[in-house]
Amino acid sequence: MNYEKMARDILGCTGGIENISFMTHCATRLRLNFKDESKVDLEAVKKVEGVIGAVKKGGQYQIIIGTDVAQVMNEVNKLGKITGGESGQEKKENLINRLMSVIAGIFTPIIPALIAGGMVKAVLTLLTFFKVMDSASQTYYIINFIADTPFYFLPVLVAISTAAKLKCNMYLAAVIGAALLHPNFTSLVSAAEPVSFIGLPVTLISYGSSVIPSILAIWLMSVVEPFADKISPKPIKFLSKPLITVIIVAPITFIVLGPLGYTVGSALAVAADFLNQNVGWLVPTLMGAFMPLLVMTGMHWSFTPIIMQSYASYGYEAIMGPGSFVSNICQGAASLAVAFKTRNKEMRQIATSAGITALLGVTEPAMFGVTLKLKKPLYAVMIGGACGGLYAGLNGVVRYTSGTPGLASFAVFIGENPMNIVHAFISVGIGAAITFVLTLVFGFEDEAASVKAEQKEAEPLVQKIQVESPADGKLEPLSQVKDETLASGILGKGAAVVPDNGRVVSPVNGRITSVFPTGHAVGIVDENGVELLIHIGIDTVKLEGRYFTAHVKDGDVVRKGDLLVEFDRRAVEAEGYDTVIAVLVTNSQEFLDVIPAQAGAVKAGQQLFTVV
Repeated sequence: MNYEKMARDILGCTGGIENISFMTHCATRLRLNFKDESKVDLEAVKKVEGVIGAVKKGGQYQIIIGTDVAQVMNEVNKLGKITGGESGQEKKENLINRLMSVIAGIFTPIIPALIAGGMVKAVLTLLTFFKVMDSASQTYYIINFIADTPFYFLPVLVAISTAAKLKCNMYLAAVIGAALLHPNFTSLVSAAEPVSFIGLPVTLISYGSSVIPSILAIWLMSVVEPFADKISPKPIKFLSKPLITVIIVAPITFIVLGPLGYTVGSALAVAADFLNQNVGWLVPTLMGAFMPLLVMTGMHWSFTPIIMQSYASYGYEAIMGPGSFVSNICQGAASLAVAFKTRNKEMRQIATSAGITALLGVTEPAMFGVTLKLKKPLYAVMIGGACGGLYAGLNGVVRYTSGTPGLASFAVFIGENPMNIVHAFISVGIGAAITFVLTLVFGFEDEAASVKAEQKEAEPLVQKIQVESPADGKLEPLSQVKDETLASGILGKGAAVVPDNGRVVSPVNGRITSVFPTGHAVGIVDENGVELLIHIGIDTVKLEGRYFTAHVKDGDVVRKGDLLVEFDRRAVEAEGYDTVIAVLVTNSQEFLDVIPAQAGAVKAGQQLFTVV
């Protein structure tokens, strides 16, 4: 896979590196926020080679790539610097979406650290379970505290990632988080003697593995730091700004925000434990059934603080682990059932690979590439997940540490209760069996690629749709356009015109669907349903509308030859931009082919290409 090309293609569909305000990734998704969302073409992103899917959820764009996502993000970073800045759209998001975006932004970057700790713990559990290592040995002792490190120092990790999301100084944030774990403070907690700060009582709490106190502390810091910057004299700002920030935030955290966050976290843990004790079957059942929908919408991030608090309070969690384990295995079972039944060789290959990946714990390729796409297998996943989750809930299955729920990390279910892992495997067995059978019974829309090809060859061409040139000039194949995104056909098939002047007219009878604010691109849908994008110049969006005048607006009905845009061709070229006009059929997949006319001189109104 060409990661550099993927990165360039994704940026080409999203307004470039300069349009990104925030970027991170999880196990399979590139997660992005943009300054100007009008520049983002999500449908074009989905067509980039290597991209499995793309969605916008919780105020954030998620590009599903798979386990190669880190390499793609590295290539994006090589192409320029992300300058940050809040988008106008982000400001308009409702409170719930903004909250979801913040939670995802905080916890996504630290997931690798938590997985590392959880998987080291799982390996250690296996080594002791099979008597390979003695739990009383010094080797066990060292590996064990290494595994515990990400969880114990979670306040520091959360402080850093919260600062990154709220655009504070991450190093000062780390100091605030680390202060909660300082040995001197933990000694005060152990001594249990009353402590005060300038006469105000300090609540003695062990903050190891907590998350909410750090989030609240850095939220306060995001308010105090700009204030400190504003009141600090320029000559000593380098010294006074961090001083003011820490001297205000740290004490308030110990006196007010820390205890408040601890109380909220404890309440969440108690509520979760209440559900486990009184209706233990309910939560795993619901999670098993609706985990695909939670993942699709990004809502699964909202449970992270509860899960982390449950680990800190009880040493295990039953909110998401059991249900997500079953759901992930069901995704794999459904994909393998599709691979077993389909006659389409390409789908069989995709479903087999995605199914194996889902069994190991990474479900996005299966969900976006198979079950969601075919719909009925997704219903089978939800039913199987509910059945397996119900069994897990009735038998009190819990997860003892973090880890991607899948067969590769089954050891996270090994703990004090030796039957826990047994019931965990039975639950996924039930879910997988039901899902596999239901996928075969429900069926799905399937047609072998070879059969489709034969039908296409046999079908007569009942309609030929002529698209005219939008300008006088020279007709060229789209592949010769000096822009990889346009030339590759990612956005659709078509042709290009090197213009002789700055008049661009309508090539069809139809309706204007979009006029870019910069005037350099116009979308039209013609009377036959052909969706066209007329793109004037390469990178001319950077001119921000200079030299371009649009003569139409969204919703206008146009006829062939109607003036769409005028631009100063010489001025644009003098600025160093190529003025080639690309005309693309953005819904090319709905037609058999797009056949360009012969290259050479062309006049506006003459045939540019034929859609069949």
